Amino acid sequence: MAKKLHLITAVVQHKLGNQVVESALAAGATGATYFYAQGTGVRQALGAAGDDIEVGKRVVFIVTEPAKTDAVLSAIVSAAKLDEPGQGFASVTEVVKAVGLAAPPRP
Repeated sequence: MAKKLHLITAVVQHKLGNQVVESALAAGATGATYFYAQGTGVRQALGAAGDDIEVGKRVVFIVTEPAKTDAVLSAIVSAAKLDEPGQGFASVTEVVKAVGLAAPPRP
């Protein structure tokens, strides 16, 4: 039987990207993949109030074991301030198949 995995996808403010990755690792993530992106939508919908939302984003992918998902997601939400409007987005999806994931060395 294949090992179950979750994929956490987070779109966060660019300036908070490093903090998000560091917090996720501290919460039990074994690694992260990220890239830079530019967002649109919420900033424009908020009008003048959206001026404080930066356009630059960082998209972070983290694969976790289900037992670690909640802790890692919670760390991401806290570090990226995702509980505040316009700060970003995170979701968790079940990984159906994965190839190329190596288990990290055990301490």
